[in-house]
Amino acid sequence: MAERRVNVGWAEGLHARPASIFVRAATASGVPVTIAKAGGSPVNAASMLAVLGLGAQGGEEIVLATDAEGGDAALDRLAKLVAEGLDELPETV
Repeated sequence: MAERRVNVGWAEGLHARPASIFVRAATASGVPVTIAKAGGSPVNAASMLAVLGLGAQGGEEIVLATDAEGGDAALDRLAKLVAEGLDELPETV
């Protein structure tokens, strides 16, 4: 299983707008990805309710993971999105 550990770059954490950006990117990746707080239970990264339910705060570590073939590239893009707290989907996602 491939995974990336990254700190949430959005000051407000994964709430509302940032969560929406992240979920759209996870869905667009084309591979099943999970997201979890460090030490927590993973949830579907393509589910807005699941991502909001994490309650991930700015600066908090999260874990992105996938079992999919070719998932490393998707995790790299999602990790960059989260770490940099981007306001829009990167063109490469």
